[in-house]
Amino acid sequence: MQLNRSVLIVEDEEVIRSSLSEYLTSEGYQTMQASTVTKALELARSQDFNVAICDVQLPDGDGIELLRRLQNIKPSIFVLIITAYATVENTISAFKAGAFDYLVKPVIFDDLSHKLNRLFEYQKIFYENQILRRELARSPGIEEVVGSSKTLQNLQNTIRKIAATNSNVVLFGESGTGKELFARSIHSNGPNREQRFLAVNCGMRPIELLESQLFGSAASSPQYPQAEQTGVFKNADGGTVYLDEISQLPLGTQGKLLRAIEYGEILPLGSAEPVKVDVRLIASTTQDLSEMVKQGEFEEDLFYRLDGMKIHVPALRERVDDIPELVEYFISKHSSKMGKRVTGATSETIRTLMSAEWKGNVRQLDNAIERAVMMCDDNMICLNDLPPELHQDEPPLPDVDDLRLALRHYERMHITRVLKDSTDKREAAKRLKLGLSSLYRKIEELEIELE
Repeated sequence: MQLNRSVLIVEDEEVIRSSLSEYLTSEGYQTMQASTVTKALELARSQDFNVAICDVQLPDGDGIELLRRLQNIKPSIFVLIITAYATVENTISAFKAGAFDYLVKPVIFDDLSHKLNRLFEYQKIFYENQILRRELARSPGIEEVVGSSKTLQNLQNTIRKIAATNSNVVLFGESGTGKELFARSIHSNGPNREQRFLAVNCGMRPIELLESQLFGSAASSPQYPQAEQTGVFKNADGGTVYLDEISQLPLGTQGKLLRAIEYGEILPLGSAEPVKVDVRLIASTTQDLSEMVKQGEFEEDLFYRLDGMKIHVPALRERVDDIPELVEYFISKHSSKMGKRVTGATSETIRTLMSAEWKGNVRQLDNAIERAVMMCDDNMICLNDLPPELHQDEPPLPDVDDLRLALRHYERMHITRVLKDSTDKREAAKRLKLGLSSLYRKIEELEIELE
C-alpha cells in the first residue's frame, strides 16, 4: 500500500522551520509549513497530510492543544511533538494527547529520519490491518448496520429488545434509509434466527401474481392456470417474512394477510383448504398508515395489529455522525468489487458529504461512493471524484469548536438554500417563518450574496 508522504511542519522559528522543510524535501517528503496554530488548522482543513511535526510553544497556542484539534479534523493523523526540554511531565502530556513520538531541540536530522520511517511503516501496517479487519468482519453478500451515533445506538437498542419478543413489527421511514437491513437485524437477533428470512415487494402487479408469491397456489385450475407454488409464507414457516412497502398491498390482500397474522393460516390461490403457518411478520412503509386508514386505503384491523410494535428508521440527516463510518464501509465494499485500492477519503470530501442533504438517504450515499471509487485515480477519494451535484452549491460544514461560528455558518447555508428554492424573498421569508424585514437583516448580517 502506497501512502502519501506529506508532512505539515508547525514551528514559529523560521530558521528551524525552513531547515526541516529543506531536509525532508531532499528525503522525498512533501512538506507544508505553518508558524502558528491558526495557520496550521487552516492548512489542515484545506490540505491532506499524514504527519504533523508540531512545536510545543507557538505564538497563538501550544502544540498539545493543536495536536488534539488536528486529530479532530483528521483522526488518522500522526503527530510528532518538538520540545526544547524533554521533561517527563510534558512528554507524558504529549503522549496522553495522542502524540506518536517527540523530538528534542536542536533536532538531529538522523533522529528525525529514523522516527519518520518508523512512523510511516507503522501507519502502513495500521491502514492495512484496518482494511483486513473490515474484510474479515463481513460475510459476502450480506450488508451490515454501520455507525456509532447516539441515534443509531438508540435504534439498535430498541431492535434488540423487540427482536427477542418474536412480535410482528412495522418499520417506517423515508426511502433509502435501509429498512430491510434493520428488518434482517431484527430477524438475526430473534429466537427464529436459524430459520429463513424471505422478503417480498408489495408493489408487485398483477395482484394474482403477488398473492401467489405470498400465499402459494394450488395445482393448475381454470381460474389460476399457473403451476403449483408453495408461497413465501409456507417457505418461511418458522422464520420471518418481510413485506417491503406494505402500504402498496391491495385491500383484498390486506384482509388475507390479517387472517395469516390472527389465525396463523393462509389460503393458497385455487385451494379450498387453508394451510397452517407460523411466521414472524416484519413490514416496512414510507407512508403514514394511520392517515391511509382514515382515507379507507388501509385495513384498520391490520393497522392496529402492526401499530403496537413500530420502529422509526431515521433519515441520514438525523444520523450525520455516522457518515464517516458509512463512507469507509462503502469504499471498502466498492473498491473490493472493482479491484481497486481506494482506502479512504480526504477530510474535505468527508466534510462535504456530511453537509449534503441526502434526500435519497443511505442508498444515495452508497451510489455516490460507488461512483467516487470508480472515478478515483489515487488511493484517497477527492472532492472532484464525487457526483458534481454534491460539491457545487453548498460549502462543507465548518471545522470549528465555536458554536456561534458553526450556527452562523449553518444559518447562512440554510437561508441561501431557501432563497434559491423560492420565487421571491417574500416567499422565502414565509418559508423561514421570518418577517420580510428580518430576512433582509439576515441577508446583510450573514453577507449572503444574491443572484
